[in-house]
Amino acid sequence: MTEISTSTPPVGVRGRWHSATFRLLTTYAVVFSCSVALLLSYIGWTVTAEMERETDVVMDWQLIYFDSLPDSELNNAIYRRIERERMHSNYYGLFAPDGSHLAGDVLAMPSGVRADRTGVTLQHSMQIEGSGPSPVVRAMVERRKDGKTLVIARDLTHILHIRKTIINALVAGGILCLASGVAGGLALSMRQMRRAKEIRRVTQRIAQGDLGQRLPVGGRDELDMLAHLVNRMLDDVERLMNEVKGACDGIAHDLRTPLAHVRTLLSHIAERTSRVDDAAIHDLVERARTETDALLDRFRAMLRISEIGTLQRRGGFGEVELAALVREVGELYEPLAETRAINLTVNAGGTEPVHGDRALLFEMLSNLIDNAIKFTHDGGSVSITLAQTTAGPRIDIVDNGAGIPAEEREAVLQRFYRSERTSHLTGSGLGLSIVSAVIRVHDFTMRIDDEKPGTRVTIECWSRTLA
Repeated sequence: MTEISTSTPPVGVRGRWHSATFRLLTTYAVVFSCSVALLLSYIGWTVTAEMERETDVVMDWQLIYFDSLPDSELNNAIYRRIERERMHSNYYGLFAPDGSHLAGDVLAMPSGVRADRTGVTLQHSMQIEGSGPSPVVRAMVERRKDGKTLVIARDLTHILHIRKTIINALVAGGILCLASGVAGGLALSMRQMRRAKEIRRVTQRIAQGDLGQRLPVGGRDELDMLAHLVNRMLDDVERLMNEVKGACDGIAHDLRTPLAHVRTLLSHIAERTSRVDDAAIHDLVERARTETDALLDRFRAMLRISEIGTLQRRGGFGEVELAALVREVGELYEPLAETRAINLTVNAGGTEPVHGDRALLFEMLSNLIDNAIKFTHDGGSVSITLAQTTAGPRIDIVDNGAGIPAEEREAVLQRFYRSERTSHLTGSGLGLSIVSAVIRVHDFTMRIDDEKPGTRVTIECWSRTLA
């Protein structure tokens, strides 16, 4: 199957969420979130370590103070300290060598704390006098020379509250910054997507042959730099194409006039030689006239393709009723089909109108029907079917002739291509080139399939141009 589409394929045409800008934005959001998480972890660890160090220093000085007191005064000193610091966050406990409680508001030896004056954080596990819940404390234990054990603990609740407040503030600030960054990134993404959409629209027009289009500029970024480079390249391409086209059109125009003169002279020669009884001269003159007519047909077809390819006829586009157009083409070629006993059937159902040039569409269908009849054997069949699909109208032209080999379906659309199997038939090899040019002007799609036997040409009459 060969498909001719005038629009760019939907590769890379993606939603906003699949754009490179959004992928960069997502990467930025992930990196930012991970960075904030690491920052919060570092701050939490640093604050906790500093808090524990400061608390250990305070408790160590308290142990030094208690070490300076005689053993007989230790109990009273603990109770005095407790009474004096009732509204503060220090806890004390004195225990006998056998572990029994001697003094203080710490009622039991904390587990997991060594008696080497090393601070340990206890999570609600220390038994403290009173009915309230046990707070989070930092505890330090010392074994005195008389065998007694002194426990000092410091409440960390207010310090943990400060740390929590700091972290919550950082989290809220990080979320606010992330939201602002994402919102700004989305705004930039939408702006870039609008620019990319406009660039895609222009490039589709260029791909369809309108070399006068230029990419939009003005962004003052990498896209703008690329657009300037592409526009300069398009200027050179358009100039070269116009030079080539001008040369070809000039040759075609210049040669048509002398060929027409030659055709006229050959007609005069044929009139003069008609009175001469020489069959060879008559045959040579007739062959010269035939070859001249073929040359003139080729030049007319070349100029017609050039005219269609300029896309200058889009301004005359309007609503075209395909059903009436298909029936009109069928009626035009019905006598030609009858002369060769070819069964020509037309099935033109009601379809929605299409936006196009009626004369060009008529010429396109005429070339296709003419080819189908030409390459179908006498007594064969050719059918034209117009149907409405969910996407738009579709035209199928089917014949049961010799068919087109798969390896030649691209080549038959090129100018002057003639297959060796059909070289004995008259033609310039430009009919399908004209069809291809009309297809491109209308943004339609044409497929050539094998009908086994014969050929099926399908024309999808809706634009494939992507928004």
